[in-house]
Amino acid sequence: MGLNRVFPILHRVAALSSISSTTALRHSLCKPTVKLCYASLCNFQQMKSVSTETALSHHISDLTDREKRLLTKLYDGLIGGQRAALAESITLVETQHPRKKELAQALLQRMLAFRQELEKRNGGNPVAFRVGLSGPPGAGKSSFIEVVGKMLTGRGHKVSVLAVDPSSCTTGDSLMGDKTRMTELSRDMNAYIRPSPTSGTLGGVTRTTNKAIVLCEGAGYDIVLVETVGVGQSEFAVADMVDMFVLLIPPAGGDELQGIKRGIIEMADLVVVTKSDDELVVPARRIQAEYTSALKLLRKKSKVWKPKVVRISSQTGQGVPELWNTMLQFRDAMLSSGELRVRRQTQQKVWLWNLIQENALRHFQQHPAVRAELPELEQRVTCGDISPGLAADLLLKVFSTIQ
Repeated sequence: MGLNRVFPILHRVAALSSISSTTALRHSLCKPTVKLCYASLCNFQQMKSVSTETALSHHISDLTDREKRLLTKLYDGLIGGQRAALAESITLVETQHPRKKELAQALLQRMLAFRQELEKRNGGNPVAFRVGLSGPPGAGKSSFIEVVGKMLTGRGHKVSVLAVDPSSCTTGDSLMGDKTRMTELSRDMNAYIRPSPTSGTLGGVTRTTNKAIVLCEGAGYDIVLVETVGVGQSEFAVADMVDMFVLLIPPAGGDELQGIKRGIIEMADLVVVTKSDDELVVPARRIQAEYTSALKLLRKKSKVWKPKVVRISSQTGQGVPELWNTMLQFRDAMLSSGELRVRRQTQQKVWLWNLIQENALRHFQQHPAVRAELPELEQRVTCGDISPGLAADLLLKVFSTIQ
């Protein structure tokens, strides 16, 4: 396969645009890669020199004048800090419409270039601090975001909250309860709350949350809070898109250490015991001591930061300023050591492959030959005639061999 054919394929996959036909995708994937010799790889390295503007111009060359005007309006609105433009842009990146996906990628590419320029002016440091928040139901995540968000906006920060709400598997609708619970913060003009339904996404973090972070940062929000549904796969997803992962724990919930997976605790950069007020102060102190001891036994996630356990009360505000100071200490330590930059680079690779897997699976499911064979093979698996593994191998063989 010549290099001039490889790059358009990579460009289309990276842009998440729809392939004109599944046959074209199959031909692209089934060509042997042996011909990609060392010379071709060297040429591939030269592609990195292509400017962002050139790549973007190729992507939007076939856009209509109306679409170009829309992109310009959204881009100008975002960098101007317009909340309406941010809301419309996030809606655009959340769509599954093939054409609108291309528009969303063009907008994101412009915002990435704008963010790189801002980071260059900031000495190469990130322009926003990304914090992931999670915990079991009843931990007080919304109340926590409300009090912390109001404190930060009072100090001159602009805070965006990407709250992922559980949604119905049948209708796809969600209650959007987070925004109704954050009444004070939702009225703050220096804060932006975006509830998004999970829409069946495994782990409770939408596939577009990472893109929404880019848009929020481009719109001038220097603190981005990402709240997940609850304890489970969502923690692993949110940890791959934020600078700091915070685990919220209620003080009275039984055997907390037994009920929360060890892997989730290992990912936490900070553990916050909430509702430490009134009669819950004593159990909150006990939970704090238990988690402090437990963290000493776990493998360290960073060379420069030891996870801490703190207590706060969203009702009285006690411990909230100290909590923020601890979070700033984490950010400063990670920045000075260079670990924050490495963490973000690793996260980008993780999300690249997540998106590739997601889109490859969708193309596989939509392949005409696969769709023709799938009902019979599913029936045979259901009846126990063949194993699921054999059925999967047969479908993959059909996908890769039929021209």
